[in-house]
Amino acid sequence: MKVIDGQTLKGMLISASNNLYNHYPEVDALNVFPVPDGDTGMNMNLTMTSGAKEIQNRGENSCSEIAKSFSRGLLMGARGNSGVITSQIFRGFYQGLDGKAEISAKDFAAAMQKGVEVAYKAVIKPVEGTILTVVREASQYLFDHVQDGMSLSKAIRLFLDEAYDSLNRTPELLPILKEVGVVDSGGAGLIKIFEGMESALTGNPVERNQATATEDNPLIAAGSKMENEEFGYCTEFIMSLGPDTVKKPFDEKRFTNHLLARGNSLVVVRDEDIVKVHVHTLNPGNVLNYGQQFGEFLKIKIENMTEQHHALETGALKQEDVTPDLVEEEDNAPLNPFALIAVSSGPGIEKHFKELGVDEIVKGGQTMNPSAEDFVEAIKKVHAQTVYIFPNNSNILMAAAQAADVIEDKSINVYVIPTKTIPQGMTAVMTFNPEESAEDNFKAMKSALKNVKSGEVTFAIRDTEMNGVSVKKDDYIAISGKQIISAHSNKFDALMSLLETMVSDENYLISILVGADVDEKEKEQLKAKINELYGDLDCEIIDGGQPVYSFIVGIE
Repeated sequence: MKVIDGQTLKGMLISASNNLYNHYPEVDALNVFPVPDGDTGMNMNLTMTSGAKEIQNRGENSCSEIAKSFSRGLLMGARGNSGVITSQIFRGFYQGLDGKAEISAKDFAAAMQKGVEVAYKAVIKPVEGTILTVVREASQYLFDHVQDGMSLSKAIRLFLDEAYDSLNRTPELLPILKEVGVVDSGGAGLIKIFEGMESALTGNPVERNQATATEDNPLIAAGSKMENEEFGYCTEFIMSLGPDTVKKPFDEKRFTNHLLARGNSLVVVRDEDIVKVHVHTLNPGNVLNYGQQFGEFLKIKIENMTEQHHALETGALKQEDVTPDLVEEEDNAPLNPFALIAVSSGPGIEKHFKELGVDEIVKGGQTMNPSAEDFVEAIKKVHAQTVYIFPNNSNILMAAAQAADVIEDKSINVYVIPTKTIPQGMTAVMTFNPEESAEDNFKAMKSALKNVKSGEVTFAIRDTEMNGVSVKKDDYIAISGKQIISAHSNKFDALMSLLETMVSDENYLISILVGADVDEKEKEQLKAKINELYGDLDCEIIDGGQPVYSFIVGIE
């Protein structure tokens, strides 16, 4: 096929998304650190899925229009640095195809060159040996070797041939990859995308493989099965918790995980004794029966999305008529002068941020990076003239910045404070002064970050050796910055090793966020030990309740 139209391109992109979905666990396994948050594959998968959903029902024959819609879906759904970079590659790809109804191999090659240009511009400090290197070298090779009249499948094969070689060279460019014995995970994900595109062009479009979801990740199985079989039911309810004498105690983490295994598009918001839930599920009755164990319903709303979708397709229902009752009406009140948005995972950490003055929490962290759209919705919700976002994770910074870039209301000033850890976020929030100007606050909060040292204790998911430290699967590892300090069979030994490395004579404050896996007895033992060893410093132990990380440490 020497020239393709928009519907062919649509098939290629959906096949690409499906192929990445089928292989994202393999991509995750390439992450350098042996911790349970290797999420490059998942982030790229969710990003591509967002783009595929955007074009699923598009009927245009124009390549430009399909690429534009796909790019929009990627931009809003982008998660993690790998997802944002992927979205920027296809943003440039769309720009390179602007106005083209049909495209040839040469058009495709030129568009990929534009994709490389846009992706590199989006990254402040591009690092070679990553997805950026793979897409640049493969795109350049294609551009140099594409010929008039060449088929699109041949062109993509040229791209892939060089991409494989480029990926295999990444350990030579990034020493840490060579030390651990892996290739770049983002580059590997990119290859899965283009393999899916090639399969579609050769008459074998990739379908989603439900077996990709494992017992360890029931969310993927439940959510994807629902999306592929039918649209299901949009289920929303507001519930008053308790009383404890007749209802089960409410555990937000357990409640959320239960619903995640039975649907998708889940939002759970708790405000004291009121819980607000939104979920897409095939069995709303099961969800309601489960919820009623913890309280009584104040409001329930269920919509059949299958019928709604059919009505939209036939024209019996207009999109503007689809307005969920639980969604707040547009706020026409004057904008608030400022608002603070922080990313957090763990009820204790969320509570602490609220106490420090944060207006809105975006749920997420290492194990699940929020999307750009999550930030856009949070910005809309706070209804403020000046908005400060605290990503609190290096892998979330780019998604937050992308949200600030795509926000439609340009009268809103969005500042992304480059907080890479929870302790940095807390320090930055405490630095905020409502009496200062927006720009002065931004500078002050950024400046405060250099006074914070961050570390954490988590467990290893595989054997490895890094920085001279031998790590065995299930060891507790102490991490300072991006360096593994030590590995231990006991989480408290790992914590003490971390503190010994981090604390110096100039420090005055130790903050320890205690994770969900630490019980009350262990917390009391921890307090006694910290008081014994560091009683001359201000010590703050916070019940963070965060998953994955037994301890998150901040030193000032």
